Amino acid sequence: MDTEAQPTERDRSLPPPGPEDTSGTRGPEERSRSALVSRLSYWLPGGRVSLTLLLCLLFLLVLNTFVVRPFEIPSGSMEPGLKDGDRVLVNKLAYRFGDGPERGDVIVFDGTGYFGEADYIKRVVGVGGDHIVCCEAEGRIRVNGRSVDESGFLFPGDSPSSVPFDVVVPDGRLFVLGDHRAGSSDSRDRLGSPGGGMVPVDEVIGRADAVVWPLGRATRLHRPDAYARVPGREAATAPRAEGGHG
Repeated sequence: MDTEAQPTERDRSLPPPGPEDTSGTRGPEERSRSALVSRLSYWLPGGRVSLTLLLCLLFLLVLNTFVVRPFEIPSGSMEPGLKDGDRVLVNKLAYRFGDGPERGDVIVFDGTGYFGEADYIKRVVGVGGDHIVCCEAEGRIRVNGRSVDESGFLFPGDSPSSVPFDVVVPDGRLFVLGDHRAGSSDSRDRLGSPGGGMVPVDEVIGRADAVVWPLGRATRLHRPDAYARVPGREAATAPRAEGGHG
């Protein structure tokens, strides 16, 4: 009699399935990313928490380098709109893919070799080719023959300028002024220096788009309508020059 145990139907069947294994459903790229994260987490003190913080710092670094950067207002030269100690966000892509700065824009620029060894924030009053005169009979700045009413952003009690000037802005340069004219060192103070007080467009870091600190003063910054009716450079009546006293 053959006493060898004969396999039953149950023995011949496949073993009951265990917990579902989903590793086979993931693509090679997802598995590679997961493995990379696991390796980095293993080598970093703090594991995944440290890795998350490191990635956030890298993101902020890229953002600050190529997209936006914070800038602290260093003085009262842009009052009343921007006060000493305010922090604004500077849009570094504002002029990267389109036209350059426009009249009325508040810009941050590198003043090295032109203003001083620092970054500055001022308002653009004239762009390349503009003929700017101060001051006309009404006490206003005139750009390309058009009187500009700056009362909407000029510091209360300030005149447009205590220094008379008559300049034509060279191509690729900007004529900039602070909103607090009595407390601002700007293009007016360097009319006789190399470059005529004009800021090269290439030195513009970006456009100030918003006040973000303190929270009670948080607001977007808009280009004022005062310059909207200023005609183009073809209306400039003075011969083009590097800028000088009028």
